[in-house]
Amino acid sequence: MRVVFLGTPAPASQILERVVEAGHEVVQVITRPDAKRGRGGALSPSPVKETALRLGIPVAHQLDVLDSAEADVGVVVAYGALIPASRLEKLPMLNVHFSLLPRWRGAAPVERCILAGDEETGVDIMTLEPTLDTGPIHFEVKTLVGDKDANELLSELTRIGGDALVRVLTDPALLKNASPQSGEATYAAKLSASDFVISPELSASNAMRIIRLGRTRIQTSKGTLRILKARPANATAAPGEILRTDGKVVLGLADGALELLELRPEGSKSMTAESWWTGLREVTVQWSSVAISGE
Repeated sequence: MRVVFLGTPAPASQILERVVEAGHEVVQVITRPDAKRGRGGALSPSPVKETALRLGIPVAHQLDVLDSAEADVGVVVAYGALIPASRLEKLPMLNVHFSLLPRWRGAAPVERCILAGDEETGVDIMTLEPTLDTGPIHFEVKTLVGDKDANELLSELTRIGGDALVRVLTDPALLKNASPQSGEATYAAKLSASDFVISPELSASNAMRIIRLGRTRIQTSKGTLRILKARPANATAAPGEILRTDGKVVLGLADGALELLELRPEGSKSMTAESWWTGLREVTVQWSSVAISGE
């Protein structure tokens, strides 16, 4: 099948490779313009652009190339902008969406399902519509959320999403038939800095969900500390307190504690919580929220 692929971030680039590996001809890639990514002022191509260039696929940054593209279908994976109805009328498009629609329509479905404590999520392959994530569904794959962090869950959804897309592209019955979404719609708003903040007043379960997003920092009496990995702990620690008990470094919260596993102190490299604690030589350390920034 001849495909136009629209996408921008790393998960989309992995799905692009999966489509090519499956034998489909990607005749054109459209991605967001080069942008500042990471430190420094230099412009860098998107991961999708890098992959397309490596594979020898033409790359464009404007949707007007769709007017001359000779393709059977468009595929959209985290492109970063809505596709106008006028474009969809000329070329039907499939979208790979990382949730079980209509739950978590929008920009941050992976993170929102973790924050909400959802037991399961998945991938939907749907027909793209001008409105946000409202199209009928061709194929759906479910998976358990468990205690996966955001990176682990996104990696899994990327893998199963690529396989699901290839299945739809290869199966005429799936491609031709789609079912309307049913159920209550929820919206996965883009995350802000406040979504990554934990405080001693939170429950241990809510704090753990935020930590699993991967960008949580706290202010301790020994400096700012990024929490990279943690897990529920059967231990006692006062809210706002970090201590070592029964061989574990634990963080006290409103209704219990979390065991800290991997940390990164400000200005230092990542280390185990045990290594960090050993260097402190303290009985207890106080902690609080970090002021919200635009990080």
